[in-house]
Amino acid sequence: MDLGLKDRVYVVTGATRGLGNAAARELVADGAKVVITGRDEQKAKDAAADLGPNAVGIGVDNADPHVAEQVIAAAREHFGSFDGILVSVGGPAAGFVADNTDEQWQSAFESVFLGAVRLARAAAAELGEGGVIGFVLSGSVHEPIPGLTISNGLRPGLAGFAKSLADELGPRGIRVVGLLPARIDTDRVRELDALSADPQATRVANESRIPLRRYGTPAEFGKAAAFFLSPAASYLTGVMLPVDGGARHGF
Repeated sequence: MDLGLKDRVYVVTGATRGLGNAAARELVADGAKVVITGRDEQKAKDAAADLGPNAVGIGVDNADPHVAEQVIAAAREHFGSFDGILVSVGGPAAGFVADNTDEQWQSAFESVFLGAVRLARAAAAELGEGGVIGFVLSGSVHEPIPGLTISNGLRPGLAGFAKSLADELGPRGIRVVGLLPARIDTDRVRELDALSADPQATRVANESRIPLRRYGTPAEFGKAAAFFLSPAASYLTGVMLPVDGGARHGF
C-alpha cells in the first residue's frame, strides 16, 4: 500500500529515541523527510544521521516558547516545505499523588502540555489543506495508570485539546490525530518496569493483561503513526488510536 508519504516533510519532536524515533524511522522508510528534535543536540544529530539523508536533527526543548517557530523554519530551510508534525515528548516523572512535587508538575506541564499546545498552534498557522498534527499521548487518556499520576493528569487534557483543534481545523482540510500507546517495549517502559521489586515478574503480569499477551515493538507503533500521519488516512481526524495490543477493554 502506498501511503503517499514520498517527499512529504514532517517535524517529529522527542525523536532521539523511543516512540518518536520509531515514528520518524517509519516515515523515512516510506519516503518522507523529517526534522527530528531532542533536548541534547548531539543526540538529535546522531539519531538523524542514523535515519539517513532525509532526516535532520536539531537540539531543542519542547518547553521552550520559541521552539515551534524554530522547528517549522528548519523543515522549510532543509526540505522546502512543511506538511505535518508529530508531537512526542519524554514521559513525566513517575510517582503517586503524595510523591510528586510542585516542581515536577510544573516542569511536566511546560514540556508535555503547554509545549504541545504551542507546537500545535504554530503548526496550525503554517499548514495548508492536507496538513496533519499528531500527538503521542497514552492509554491513560482513557484509564489512569498506577504510579503515573502526572501523566494521568496531563494526557487526557491534551486529548481534549486535540479534539477541539480537530473541530476547528477540519474546515481548512487539516487533520488532528492522537496515538495512545500502552506497553510498547521502549527504554521508558523498561525503566518503569524496573521501578518494581521484580521487573521481570511485572512484565509477565502486564503481558497477561494484554489480549495479544506481549508488549508491542517500537516498529509496530511507528507503522501505526506513519499511517495516521499519511495522506492514506485522509478521512481520519479527531481520532484517538489505541496502539496497545487490545489492552483497552472499552469500545
